[in-house]
Amino acid sequence: MEVKTEFDVNLFSDEIPSLDEIKNLSAVVNSSERNREAFKDQIEENMSRTGEKARLCIGVGLYITGRYSEAVEKLEKALDCEQKFIYLAYSLRKLRRFSEAIENLERSLKAGSDTFMISMEKATAYREARDFESAEKDIKSCANFENVSAEYHYQLGKLKEAQGLYEQAIENYQTALDLSPNHQESLFSLAYRCDLMGDDEAAIDYYKQIGVKSPVRINALLNLAVLYEDREEYGKALQCVNKILQFHPNHQRAILFCKDVESAESMYYDEEKEKRKDRKNKILETPLTDFELSVRSRNCFKKMGIRTLGDLLKISETELLSYKNFGETSLKEIKATLASKGLQLGGALEEPEQETTEQEQAESRDESILSKTVDDLNLSVRARKALKKLGVNTLEELVQKTEAELLGCKNFGVTSLNEIKKALDSLGLSLRTLE
Repeated sequence: MEVKTEFDVNLFSDEIPSLDEIKNLSAVVNSSERNREAFKDQIEENMSRTGEKARLCIGVGLYITGRYSEAVEKLEKALDCEQKFIYLAYSLRKLRRFSEAIENLERSLKAGSDTFMISMEKATAYREARDFESAEKDIKSCANFENVSAEYHYQLGKLKEAQGLYEQAIENYQTALDLSPNHQESLFSLAYRCDLMGDDEAAIDYYKQIGVKSPVRINALLNLAVLYEDREEYGKALQCVNKILQFHPNHQRAILFCKDVESAESMYYDEEKEKRKDRKNKILETPLTDFELSVRSRNCFKKMGIRTLGDLLKISETELLSYKNFGETSLKEIKATLASKGLQLGGALEEPEQETTEQEQAESRDESILSKTVDDLNLSVRARKALKKLGVNTLEELVQKTEAELLGCKNFGVTSLNEIKKALDSLGLSLRTLE
């Protein structure tokens, strides 16, 4: 019997949910893969409904599930109200239609929206449009909230960060947390900024504060897992990734990251294991003359060129018995000697050599593209940190690197390599290959 997911807020009821109710519904819907699928089914069940109110609810639902273009189509024909203008603005902002988004935010004021909230949303739209002057103007228009609002300082921090004023950004994030310790956006922004600056201890502390909250914040847990992996704390890294997979079992980045961590863990240097290996190698190098063997066995081994235990282990029983004058009695003698060392004939196998091949990639070099910074690739934290360690700042510097050079960076796995290759490929670029 299929278990049906129930939501506390029914978006498609007769009464239009408030903005707070829609926000809470969005958090629940996106808290797990199962909830998202159940909510998508609800949208499809209501998709054929007509009327301005129905279009409003369907449009909001489409926004919540990330179908922004469809959301705009529905919301433009929906009932005029605060919810319509705000979620139409959100959808347009996601589509980078910033001027239209701002127009709808201003229209929401006439429908009764909170002035402070709309000023902060407009500041976000202006900031994403790189119109920093207008963004700052909207934020400063609410200066009377400076001593009471975490959101005010969060928005100011995001603006300073976009302008490259990182110290001022951090100060504002910290002020936001002083006013509201559980302000999730400020926690994440502060964690991410500390992460990029190499302050791992602070970043881990902030990410952990986010990680214990519900619903799961995927980016925070992934970034925390990267930091743990850098510190070779593989168990903690896997805990972070497994927490994501518990609610989002098909999350591809988490699945690939899990494989990378498990691979890195398997390559971890085990001192005890290496000591045992050294002891075994010393045993294998022991000359056969150190053992009390019969004269017949000694003579046979000498003629066969077998001088150490390691040489002996490469020989099978059949090969020994096929040698002249080497019989069952000598074989039993040898097997007993090996058994006393925990060894047996044919037990030393050589590992096959692994051949590595490199794929040739066509080079396409556009100077205007190569002059861009690696930040324009929108890479994950792990990839950014690896490139920073390698001193790679521009695409021109990046395409001079080989796959081997990138993979040689500590804890830089196949997932990050594929991420970079995909980003370069979309620009017609590729990593350097060796002739």
